[in-house]
Amino acid sequence: MQEVLVLSIEGMHCGACVRRVTAALGKTEGIEVNSVEVGSARVTFHPEDITADKIADVVNQIGFAARAER
Repeated sequence: MQEVLVLSIEGMHCGACVRRVTAALGKTEGIEVNSVEVGSARVTFHPEDITADKIADVVNQIGFAARAER
């Protein structure tokens, strides 16, 4: 079963930030990127493949501060 996750993301300021976050999430197995905007992202994921915390970590590892809002 799929779940929807909304991430609140601090440190994003422009289209380049949106592209970086979109690319990082898009390369992560088990995630389908629904939308990314300055300050947030919405993804669909399979909890049997990846957790919400690990999805936030993907964004944190590229220099932003993400937290799951659900």
